[in-house]
Amino acid sequence: MQRVLEPEVMDSLEEAVEYDSMDFTEINGAFAQRAIEIGATNATVLDAGTGTARIPILIAQQRPEWQILGIDMAESMLQLGKENVEKAGLQKQIILEFVDAKKLPYQDGQFDMVISNSLFHHLPNPLPFLQEVKRVVKPQGAILIRDLIRPPSEEIMNNLVESIGTNYNKHQKMLFHDSLHAAFTLDEVQDFLQQAGLEGVTVYRSSDRHWTAERAWVDPS
Repeated sequence: MQRVLEPEVMDSLEEAVEYDSMDFTEINGAFAQRAIEIGATNATVLDAGTGTARIPILIAQQRPEWQILGIDMAESMLQLGKENVEKAGLQKQIILEFVDAKKLPYQDGQFDMVISNSLFHHLPNPLPFLQEVKRVVKPQGAILIRDLIRPPSEEIMNNLVESIGTNYNKHQKMLFHDSLHAAFTLDEVQDFLQQAGLEGVTVYRSSDRHWTAERAWVDPS
């Protein structure tokens, strides 16, 4: 099945509210837990495509010594994210900025860890993003990137959309459908990582609909 692009930025307030209301508790919780497992004891973390900051909040609640910088190009998402951070009382740990993940204004090797959940499929070409990840993460730094896998056929894609059940409305199901159609295959992801020269990153299928690319922190001592 051929890839069909969706908009790189979801920036209407309606879409942001719709997205933030979707129940990603289990998915976000699993991602946050994995980030904690492979990260450094004290970490400065970049979250690319932070959306409404649900994942940084989950991480910060368990790792009060971590500092997390969340970036996104959707102002409406960031607006809701800042509200979520304030409600959680985590303004000292989490900072949100309007930044393009393909053109990061940060120094080389600035971060102990770079994480990204569900950004990859929004990018027409993910290579510039991965090249920036390589540049801003420390040589021994951790990486955790996760996103949807594009199904091999329309039938499988439609079955996956229907499987999310009645908790999601018609528009939310359409968003999921479009995201699956815009996603990459495992082979495509591996090829992008190789082109970017990201070493030591393992790519694997982490659920019936997700792939994960990860590299654990290595203590330089």
